[in-house]
Amino acid sequence: MLLTVSKRVEFSASRRLFSRKLSAEENRKLFGEESAAPYGTGRNFVAYFVFSGQPDPTTGMLINISEIKERAGQIIHDRYDHRFLNEDNPAFREKVPTAENICRQLLDDVAPLFSGDPARLVAVHLRETPERSATAYANGAIEANYWFDFSAARRTISPHLSAPENEKLFGISTGEHGHNYRARLTLRADSVPPEPALATQEEISSVIQSLRTQLDHKNLNRDLDALRGKPITTESLARFILQSRSGKIPLSWVRLHERDDFFAEAWSDDGMFLGMREVFSAAHRLHVPSFSDAKNADLFGKCNNPRGHGHRYVAEATIGGEYDERSGALANFEELRDALGRALAPWRDKHLDLETDEFRDQPSTGENIVRALWPRLDTALQQRLLRLRLWETANNRFTLRRV
Repeated sequence: MLLTVSKRVEFSASRRLFSRKLSAEENRKLFGEESAAPYGTGRNFVAYFVFSGQPDPTTGMLINISEIKERAGQIIHDRYDHRFLNEDNPAFREKVPTAENICRQLLDDVAPLFSGDPARLVAVHLRETPERSATAYANGAIEANYWFDFSAARRTISPHLSAPENEKLFGISTGEHGHNYRARLTLRADSVPPEPALATQEEISSVIQSLRTQLDHKNLNRDLDALRGKPITTESLARFILQSRSGKIPLSWVRLHERDDFFAEAWSDDGMFLGMREVFSAAHRLHVPSFSDAKNADLFGKCNNPRGHGHRYVAEATIGGEYDERSGALANFEELRDALGRALAPWRDKHLDLETDEFRDQPSTGENIVRALWPRLDTALQQRLLRLRLWETANNRFTLRRV
């Protein structure tokens, strides 16, 4: 199992996407119209620093999240925040400050600050707008993400199933309904390429416009020729988006949200995944009984308040499996949602340390919560659970993966 802890840090900066080695027209095709802004344009960036390792058996922490904020935050304060990156940050004097290059540079800048710690910085994810983000990994891999929205109507059915089979698998979704979809296209390379981007902005814009033309404000059962006679599910639609663009740009996978709490992912290696989110509220106190009051206060800060505090947690379960050509479904939506709900039910509106068995003898850190939730949820899902995420706040995320 692989455990990671992610810390979110915001900063604002300006930058110009422009390479002096290229002509103005080449820059426009590569980076879009903002390449013509001579003094740069601005972004409110959000960086996520992802650490991996084994949690301390006594404190329950993989890493003290406040240390991430302090050390990484200092780098951002000194080199990135409220800077014109092309001129104020020496790393971008010759290197174009794309999302990919910024998150790679952040990883290179911050990783040495934790070289002596048990936890290791394994990735930095950078969101520059709701439509654009990138991830750099410690092993050298890089990902570029592009989001777009569309609205469409559909009936969730498979023509290969009988009416009773469709009703059993898809329930009320067999009736005509609609969604405001949100799709993410991901490109991946094993290392940062010599070119300034994994794909040109012109190519990406063309692909997204083509997909919108096909999908937006359409009835997917009737208006999409490529899906006639095939199942219409979130899984099949994610697969269609991936395969329809395979000859245009080298997509590695597509994530498709049909609602905020439910998504499907289709991968170029034929992998298929479904994710479900569920919210629950609980109180807790971070405390180690064998430590002195002073040591607990120093380690956990305000989270050690004797009267406790609480969170509106978000849990996200992702399962994997083989795409079923007959049904077009990876799992029953209601069964997935019910399994997650049942697994979380014993913790809802409880004080985790005082009213649950899991945390009577161990601190209720995010690391311990996600590790305690995994076995009972995995059992309910017939050992198909591949990833479990827990947001304690918008800034702190804990993830457990099957490896």
